[in-house]
Amino acid sequence: HTIIIENLGESLDAVLSPVIQRATIKRGRTLYVKVGDSEVEFHPNFRLYLQTKLSNPHYPPEIQAETTLINFTVTQAGLADQLLTLVVGKERADLAELNDTLIKQQTGFKIKMSELEDSILTRLANASGDITEDVELIEGLEETKRISTDITKKSAVAKETQASIRITSQKYASVADRS
Repeated sequence: HTIIIENLGESLDAVLSPVIQRATIKRGRTLYVKVGDSEVEFHPNFRLYLQTKLSNPHYPPEIQAETTLINFTVTQAGLADQLLTLVVGKERADLAELNDTLIKQQTGFKIKMSELEDSILTRLANASGDITEDVELIEGLEETKRISTDITKKSAVAKETQASIRITSQKYASVADRS
């Protein structure tokens, strides 16, 4: 149920278009796809892999819309970073876990800040009359400022911790480089 076409150039044969687009014809319970002049039975689990050695291929928009491009290019630095992460995960699982927790926390902070910004804009947009006399609005803005300040402090601590984790991780860089 799988076909791999290797070493593609910049253009694809028009015969492949119905297969890529999954332009099927249903007759009874069976699906067919037109390949060239003939109709071929099409299995629902069929997969087509197109492989090219081009570093940055440019295919027509209709092909790009129907396919997923995966770049398997590996750089020395990228591979070293991946290996360093694996080595630190094995040797210092506590640091790897703390780093993952900090990354999740930072993401949560960004989401919360976005929610606070949206909340402020909504409150200001829905405020009627003199906003300086709207006690509920002012209290809400003060609470938002307090939360924002708290998040900023926690983010600063998290960045310092991540910097120290990075310094400790670099001690294992020679192991990762050798790998």
